[in-house]
Amino acid sequence: MKTVYDVMQLLKRFGIYIYTKDRLADLEMMEDEIKELYKMQMIEVNDFQIAILVLRHEQNKYKR
Repeated sequence: MKTVYDVMQLLKRFGIYIYTKDRLADLEMMEDEIKELYKMQMIEVNDFQIAILVLRHEQNKYKR
């Protein structure tokens, strides 16, 4: 998992589609969904960590 697209594909496996036309809001919602999947033990620790890092890196691009 290296891109936001990869994270979106991970979420898609669980039937989670996020698109609000606001990129920053989408990234924050994806992060919340990844956290929920991890809490429910639906994804592995490694996938969780990488997905969070990818999303936060992308969020930093939009917050500047």
